[in-house]
Amino acid sequence: MNDVRQPHAVQDLPSRDWKGEKILRVLGLQPRDAPWRVLEIGTGTGGIARYIGTHPQLRCDVTSVDVVDIRKVHEGFRFQQVEGTTLPFADDAFDIVISNHVIEHVGDAIAQREHLLECARVLAPGGRGYLAVPNRWMLVEPHFRLAFLSWLPRGWRDGYVRIAGKGDRYDCEPLTVPELEHLFASAGLAYANATVRALRETLAIEGTDGLVRSVVAKVPDGVWQRMARWIPTLIYRFGADASSADAVPHQ
Repeated sequence: MNDVRQPHAVQDLPSRDWKGEKILRVLGLQPRDAPWRVLEIGTGTGGIARYIGTHPQLRCDVTSVDVVDIRKVHEGFRFQQVEGTTLPFADDAFDIVISNHVIEHVGDAIAQREHLLECARVLAPGGRGYLAVPNRWMLVEPHFRLAFLSWLPRGWRDGYVRIAGKGDRYDCEPLTVPELEHLFASAGLAYANATVRALRETLAIEGTDGLVRSVVAKVPDGVWQRMARWIPTLIYRFGADASSADAVPHQ
């Protein structure tokens, strides 16, 4: 079987600014004298790396890597092409590591664990990590736009993709909450589920319809937390210890 996985990069550059702002808010970054050393894994078009690297309030020294070079923008960050999950950087090299919709593309559970082990290795003590991944129990799979695709057993997914005329195979591995948290633990990383906070930040940043915002705002966090296993995107903070993984209050 062909093991080449497609990049599935988002081409809409304005949306990358919104995504970059959400990531910064979830991480709770504040201005400081020394620049934040930031690694973004999975450059795609380069929109998020550029947004963070040229942020008007934060000083960020951004390095971004990808297995392919499909950048639409190049300014504000350094780029390096890599192979597989191995990162060509020294231990403790970064204050911030961002893995935004990458882990579902790296391969099976072994490769996903290797990805997190590399994130842990290059993250400095006290550093903060951000990870987003599609929830396996999402209703519509975001890469192929097919309902219930990721719900199916793995052996059935390629057939569904072919029948729907969306390609030859399903080359993503979305995760459930227990699967992701097991991977974090096996990589020796502390983690905190930031899905609900990220949902609220997304609605605030993207200017969603006022009725939607007002309805969501009235739903208590406790209710959202109970529903978090079924929210389409799982978002986590991670770090070497609980203090770096725990979410901080919004400033």
